[in-house]
Amino acid sequence: MVGLARTSLAMLPLLLAVLARAAAADEALLRRVMAGDARALRQLYDRCAPVALAVAQRILRSREEAEDVLQETFLEAWRSAERFDARRGTAAAWLIAIARSRALDRIRARGSSERAAQALAREDATPVPLPIEPAEARQDRERIQAALASLPPEQRTVLELAYFEGLTQSEIAARTGDALGTIKTRCRLALQKLAGALAEGGR
Repeated sequence: MVGLARTSLAMLPLLLAVLARAAAADEALLRRVMAGDARALRQLYDRCAPVALAVAQRILRSREEAEDVLQETFLEAWRSAERFDARRGTAAAWLIAIARSRALDRIRARGSSERAAQALAREDATPVPLPIEPAEARQDRERIQAALASLPPEQRTVLELAYFEGLTQSEIAARTGDALGTIKTRCRLALQKLAGALAEGGR
């Protein structure tokens, strides 16, 4: 048991490094988009579009509408890239927030606050895979996604809010209504379980 615990903790740097590498690459591309680099926008689209599309489709329940929202999202990113603030979260989280906002705008435009509430409930109920770079870390991505799926929902939610939306633990506590100590515990347990699952998968 002690050996497994040590192995699990040793896997944490791998998990964090994969996430950090993906976030840094996304941010670098977005910085190029700010300078008017259309090729960088295409690369950012290739990396982040699947997750943004999944968020929009989850809310709208329509692939066609979700694809429209996806186009709107990256058009806005092209026009307003300078509004990105790395202190508030990752580039992927910023794009996902735009897609989520545009999808909810469409729900509200239908004139039904009830549908908007239902869409939000669906969004919170189903996790979205982490946008990890497949070219450099395909195996790591698959192992991390499988490990995330194995987490209890409340622990998985904490990690998703921290990564996708860039929230601090205090902000997560405010969002969920749980005590800060509870959020810290869930985050710690989630990382330990992820590390354990990754250690098991790497054998």
